[in-house]
Amino acid sequence: METLPAKSSAKAPAERFTGEVYVDSIYRGQEPSRMIASAVTFIPGARSNWHSHTRGQTLHCTHGIGLVVNRDGTVLTLRPGETVWTPPGEEHWHGATEGNLMCHLALLETDDNGEDTTWLEQVTDEQYRVAHVHT
Repeated sequence: METLPAKSSAKAPAERFTGEVYVDSIYRGQEPSRMIASAVTFIPGARSNWHSHTRGQTLHCTHGIGLVVNRDGTVLTLRPGETVWTPPGEEHWHGATEGNLMCHLALLETDDNGEDTTWLEQVTDEQYRVAHVHT
């Protein structure tokens, strides 16, 4: 058993996110663990690019209001205490609503090669706007 030191918040890379997004790394497992855990804070209007995860992803909202959207147009609103599971390979994006920040815990696992996420194109302003129609 050990206590791991807290790490500083880091601004998420602009090539993977639109708007201001901050990541607090909680844990990145060492073999045999494959776990990755982060707290991600999205300022209103901020969102991830489209992406998928090798072994899926669990998002647990800690505060604010967010959106999780997949390629078929399904829009889920994410509120504090709620959890969303995206299965392996499902292309999706997530982020804050236009008027609220959102923080979620992002929980996922790496595959046998240490890979976890396939990053894709940015979510357009129109795709983001349309997602709000469904909330």
